[in-house]
Amino acid sequence: MPRLKGSADLLEDRRKRALALLDSGYSLNEVGRRIGRNASSVMRWRDARRRSGEQGLRVRFSPGRPLKLDRKQRRRLVTLLLQGPMMHGHRTNLWTTARIAELIRREFGVQYHRDHVGRLMHALNWSPQKPERRALERNEQAIERWKQKDWPRIKKTLRGWVPT
Repeated sequence: MPRLKGSADLLEDRRKRALALLDSGYSLNEVGRRIGRNASSVMRWRDARRRSGEQGLRVRFSPGRPLKLDRKQRRRLVTLLLQGPMMHGHRTNLWTTARIAELIRREFGVQYHRDHVGRLMHALNWSPQKPERRALERNEQAIERWKQKDWPRIKKTLRGWVPT
């Protein structure tokens, strides 16, 4: 069971209160009920205090799983990404998470699932971008001319709000 949320001071205070109740004669189960934890937690805290004293009740830092790529490798990854996908053998200039995962595997020998690459990119302050979809036949001059000439003529205006 994961530990409750809260600051280290709050968690240590809860442990000390539980052991104070235990010292005053309450059973493990009763102490657990009163503080809202399992009796096994209270027993673990009691044993830690017996082994290490008050230091045994201290909340320790939980670092979690170590990163697959260290800081230097992450910086190198950003440099590689800035070169663009076409420099790395792709036909389009669009990074996908699958392409980035393949680049990481090839360059660093580290396996990342493509779904997790999005979290990695977010941690590197990169955000997903979608390219604008435009027709190949698009004529920018004709569009601009239409906006200048035809659009003002067609556009509805609110009555009473437009200067006459």
